[in-house]
Amino acid sequence: MPTVLRWNGYRFFFFSNERGEPPHVHIDKAGNTAKIWLASAEVARNVGFNAREIAELSAKVEAERAQFLEAWREHFSGQN
Repeated sequence: MPTVLRWNGYRFFFFSNERGEPPHVHIDKAGNTAKIWLASAEVARNVGFNAREIAELSAKVEAERAQFLEAWREHFSGQN
């Protein structure tokens, strides 16, 4: 479960067993969790974050997209 960013108390990470899915990032904070697709910054799942937080997280994913995609490729290219 590699963490790719910690920002304002949020943890952005991947699950290592999700290689078959399109690139995305999971985000956790204070028991809340979200999954956001990297290509579109659209929310795939949200449990507990309010609309303002989701908008902020989507914007952060857009801003960090290149870094997240690079980390995704590096992580999953090393797996068989």
